[in-house]
Amino acid sequence: MSDPILQTIDGPIATVVLNNPDRMNALTLEAWAGLGRVMTALSENTELRCVLVRGAGGKAFCAGADIANFAANRADAAQARDYGAIVAETLKALAGCLHPTVAVIQGACTGGGLEIACCCDIRIANESSRFGVPINRLGHAFAYPEMAPVVAAVGRRMVLELLLEGRIMDSGEAARRGLVNRVVADKDLDAEAEATAKRIAEGAPLANRATKKFLNRLLDPTPLTRAELDEAYELCDSEDYAEGLRAFLAKEKPGFKGR
Repeated sequence: MSDPILQTIDGPIATVVLNNPDRMNALTLEAWAGLGRVMTALSENTELRCVLVRGAGGKAFCAGADIANFAANRADAAQARDYGAIVAETLKALAGCLHPTVAVIQGACTGGGLEIACCCDIRIANESSRFGVPINRLGHAFAYPEMAPVVAAVGRRMVLELLLEGRIMDSGEAARRGLVNRVVADKDLDAEAEATAKRIAEGAPLANRATKKFLNRLLDPTPLTRAELDEAYELCDSEDYAEGLRAFLAKEKPGFKGR
């Protein structure tokens, strides 16, 4: 059996592929766990500057969990809790990735696939992409850890619409309503993903990581501490900041080192 989660690294850019194209890249429990392990390992690789997440084949980003396996590993509440704990850890690893993440969405992006996409920092979709969470047709609700990234991405009102109606949204509506950052022609998706990753990788990696950290912290209503407020200025002591100033004044392209 082929590996359900593939990864490649090309210089500062990693690509993670959900690899189950015969089933619309639906994730088995083992695949959920594998995705979490891969994302954790990539976060520990400080040479990286961007991570692309996409589905194998040309028909789907990810159709969610592989429901065909539920009778064996998610048949009752006890099994569902164990299953959900693994999903929650994987979503935490995705959302907390040290590096900027880009979901490259083609075709179906539903259920758990939408959760994965919403954990990514940027979502780029092709015109053929479709979105939804028809979970009410299975007879159970969105668990808190799975609902949280979708709420953070699109807000309570849209989550209620997606869950209560269980309808599938096309790419145009997804773009108009802020579910994705942009939509491109099917033929242009790969080029757009590559260009996006290149733009991110050319930026100062410490600044990009700090941006993610600070934005995630602002989701917590707890007041910021003095130390946290001061942290926002610490990068002004970095080599990258000095290089950025030098290059700007010299009208040159900066060569950031992540130091």
